[in-house]
Amino acid sequence: MEIQGIDHVEFYVGDAQQSAFYLCTALGFRLCGETEPTDHRSLLLRQGGIQVVLTSALSEHHPAAEFVRRHGDGVAVIALETASAAAAYDTAVAAGAAPLAEPAVYEHEGARVVTAEVAAFGDVVHRFVERHCGPEEFLPGVMNVLAPDPEPGDELLSTVDHFAVCLPAGGLRPTVEHYQRVFGFRQIFEEFIEVGDQAMDSKVVQSPSGQVTLTLIEPVTSKRPGQIDEFLARHNGAGVQHMALLTDDIVSTVRTLTERGVTFLRTPGSYYDLLEERLGEPEVRIEELRETNVLVDQDHHGQLFQIFTRSMHVRRTYFMEVIDRHGARTFGSGNIKALYEAVEREKVTS
Repeated sequence: MEIQGIDHVEFYVGDAQQSAFYLCTALGFRLCGETEPTDHRSLLLRQGGIQVVLTSALSEHHPAAEFVRRHGDGVAVIALETASAAAAYDTAVAAGAAPLAEPAVYEHEGARVVTAEVAAFGDVVHRFVERHCGPEEFLPGVMNVLAPDPEPGDELLSTVDHFAVCLPAGGLRPTVEHYQRVFGFRQIFEEFIEVGDQAMDSKVVQSPSGQVTLTLIEPVTSKRPGQIDEFLARHNGAGVQHMALLTDDIVSTVRTLTERGVTFLRTPGSYYDLLEERLGEPEVRIEELRETNVLVDQDHHGQLFQIFTRSMHVRRTYFMEVIDRHGARTFGSGNIKALYEAVEREKVTS
């Protein structure tokens, strides 16, 4: 199975228009398409190489209605770009994936797109997408593409770097094995994290192309329940905790997004006081990191810089990450712990 990358990410939300307004005004996405209202309404947003679809149910029979009732707004579909959706579907099902939607063809005025769907984890779906159309098209005959915005966007964010997925205790190993067997992913990283009397275990799986990465996390039940347990309870099961978006200048991006109203988690000053002793001199000035609350880590290949937004959701489940890679290919020894501690600080200050 040849998975080339992330084609798009579909969120099921209570109000697609409201969600689109935030993503466009605060994060710089552009509204590029919409469907005709039927039993649902979907909006297509784009920035750089990122495609986001926001879908709201207009009927209780559309799957978005039950998803939002159970989980609140969140990632429902991670669509995978592939050379043959039918072949990918057949291979996945033969390897044990639960089939959800057989290959379907969408055609209009010479453009052709093929999709098929299998279960991923929890209620999240993987949609295989095969495209034979120009970049302006999305789903021919279904998604009406809007005229391009005459004003150029600032394109602060370029692509989806990874997803972080919370799993119930006992779900980590079988999920890793599932991605290895069904999708041909390989495990590239693992880390056991302890923060005080809480703990979690994590493993990272990645497609052979290196373009699709999932950080899989489960709580450790022998320790006191923590934020992973809270996510699972509020979300009613496994799901995407956050999506990380790549930028090539994190300090400038964070400053711009902050001016637009995005709220990021804060980092104590002591973190930066000890930073050079822990990692050496970072490639971004420490004072700029301190000013913007950006965290830094490194692996054998280079450094990475990251920051997490506060959750905008009523359930305090899904949030976003902005990440900037200076050669780093994985996550370093402190990446997941930094996230865990950052969320713990938010709970204390909010």
